[in-house]
Amino acid sequence: MPRYVIERELPGAGKLTKDELRQVSQKSCSVLNKMGTGIQWVESFVNDDKIYCVYNAPNKEMILQHATEGGFPANRIEEVRNTISPVTAE
Repeated sequence: MPRYVIERELPGAGKLTKDELRQVSQKSCSVLNKMGTGIQWVESFVNDDKIYCVYNAPNKEMILQHATEGGFPANRIEEVRNTISPVTAE
């Protein structure tokens, strides 16, 4: 299944409390549960003004559907073509 990185512009994201992050996570999971098994949230990275999310999904349209139904921004969606890590150097 293709993997995507989603850039979500969210001013002040780095100042969200643990409880606020939990609420966002619960909303995302609720929408994902309604959508079925075709899409999977892998993890997200929060910085000062953006959240970068990694998802497995069959296409960008499914990610946009999740964003729309959840009320989340999805300012940029990029398909991951390959991955590298320190192991790649071996």
